[in-house]
Amino acid sequence: MSEDDHARYRRNLQAEVDGAAIYRAMAAGEDNAELAQVYTSLAATEDRHAQLWAERLAAGGHDTQLSPTWQARMLVALARRLGPEWVLPSIARQERQGRRMYDDQPEAHGTALPGDERSHARVLREIQTAGLPGDAVARLEGRHRSIGGNALRAAVLGANDGLVSNLSLVMGVAGASLPGRSILITGVAGLVAGACSMAMGEWVSVQSSREAAEHQLEIEADELDTFPDEELEELRLIYQAKGLSELEAAALADNLMADRETALEVQAREELGIDPDELGGSPVVAAVSSFLLFAAGAIVPVLPYLFTTGLTATVASVVASGIGLFLLGAATTMITGRSAARTGLRQLLIGWAAAAVTYGLGAAIGVTLG
Repeated sequence: MSEDDHARYRRNLQAEVDGAAIYRAMAAGEDNAELAQVYTSLAATEDRHAQLWAERLAAGGHDTQLSPTWQARMLVALARRLGPEWVLPSIARQERQGRRMYDDQPEAHGTALPGDERSHARVLREIQTAGLPGDAVARLEGRHRSIGGNALRAAVLGANDGLVSNLSLVMGVAGASLPGRSILITGVAGLVAGACSMAMGEWVSVQSSREAAEHQLEIEADELDTFPDEELEELRLIYQAKGLSELEAAALADNLMADRETALEVQAREELGIDPDELGGSPVVAAVSSFLLFAAGAIVPVLPYLFTTGLTATVASVVASGIGLFLLGAATTMITGRSAARTGLRQLLIGWAAAAVTYGLGAAIGVTLG
């Protein structure tokens, strides 16, 4: 055994010893019996991992009696005295960071170690997102309207971006005392350029998310074929975390794993949080929506220059944009639940402040160039 191997085996053993101690403490401090059983199962898995590395070290004549580190002991104390929810975020983050710790270690090839680590990370994520009573109650009561809320938020922000950015652009060239025709051309150019930029950015974002989701599905399908027993155990733990008894969770997991396509769809939804039918939505729809929303906001400060020029057009542009800013600010209260008048006024003042800054800069540049 080389010195590097010895150090690596010892690090692995220490990590498993720490994990087992923390999971046992979380099980002891958990009031929910089914969730406590999940933590106990995770601790047992860590014990099995620790045994493997202890045997490696013992074969080389090295000490295998390791105690939990001081960081692990602190988490154990918190879990026992205050409850596992106090340490769950830290443990979930550690498992997420270490989910591939065994992928490149030759001793782990052909064993359950890599799959177990990824499984632990996903199970803890599920407990965080679905195992918290408050979150579940809020969803059941219909107060977390995630789909509609996100769509409305995206619409408001897209239109607001177009309105504020183009108002600032138009006021900048208006401050430089350019002719009305020049201001109109500048405003239209800003509308098209900004809308195209938003559309391209949204297309790239959604397309990248889809490709990442497809890659995760490919990995999950490979794991289903390679480690079916691990995936079965993972599903059982997830459904226990959701509140089913051990027998109910095992029966449901067995039934779902009987058909590969069904198993892959369930694993995608339960473990990865991916809807295989949607994969994050259509990038084309997202791009077109972003273009139209940005353009809808950006056209407002330009419209007066289609019908008039000079100071009249500038004042009309500021007033029309102010109305749009107030309405968009008020619309956000459908998500936040705050005062519509106060939020709308805040949005109005912020937008006008940005326009005032660019108007002042435009005026200064116009005088300098003149």
